[in-house]
Amino acid sequence: MKHEIIRHRHETRRRALSVADKQYLTPAMIRIVLEGEELADFVSLGADDHVKLFLPADGSGQEQRRDYTPRAYDREARRLTLDFAVHEAGPATQWAIGAQPGDTIEIGGPRGSAVVSPTFDWWLLVGDETALPAIGRRIEDLPAGVEVISVVAVASADDQQTFETAASHTAIWAHRPAEDADDPAALLAVVRNIALPEGEGFVWIAAETTVARALRDHLLIERGHPREWSKAAGYWRKGEADSHGKLTD
Repeated sequence: MKHEIIRHRHETRRRALSVADKQYLTPAMIRIVLEGEELADFVSLGADDHVKLFLPADGSGQEQRRDYTPRAYDREARRLTLDFAVHEAGPATQWAIGAQPGDTIEIGGPRGSAVVSPTFDWWLLVGDETALPAIGRRIEDLPAGVEVISVVAVASADDQQTFETAASHTAIWAHRPAEDADDPAALLAVVRNIALPEGEGFVWIAAETTVARALRDHLLIERGHPREWSKAAGYWRKGEADSHGKLTD
């Protein structure tokens, strides 16, 4: 069966939304549900899509912008769910910590979606706390008959999450201090010992840029997984603000 990645472009515009609900999923993850009629034509087709949050200006007077994964979307209810990893206290984290029902915020996007065909026998999803929204959405979207292995680095067992899915899911958690989130050792130690399933699979990786690159190189170079059936992204870079992008080198 043919595998493919279909890319969709979406109309982008700002949407003014309000906070409908807020809860701590774990000590290090805040879930915020946004609502508003402007979500009536919102589109998000990929588990790792990103919307842009427009945040209050910083000391220089410049508006702050940060990328976040649409964790879930209910068109009928006009509600969008976003999960915020509580790590370095940047402007989006600070906003999420202080957010209360009724507060307003503007979002933009997603600009596009990369939809992976449902033809793979298995998936390997690897990341850190910032990748959990995309990993959770992917796991929950996968159908019966597909095997999925998730390997996620978090600070402690209190930060682990559970997901409901029709797929056959194996969850592996790598515990390491939050201050070591830019060290690939914990995730590499786990991934090196994983026996990849039989058949054809898709590998998805997202973490701090150095970590994501080390994981990608291990799986593509050392393990020989096909580059075309993988995606690796640096969701953040230690010491830099608003660093996010697909690894191309």
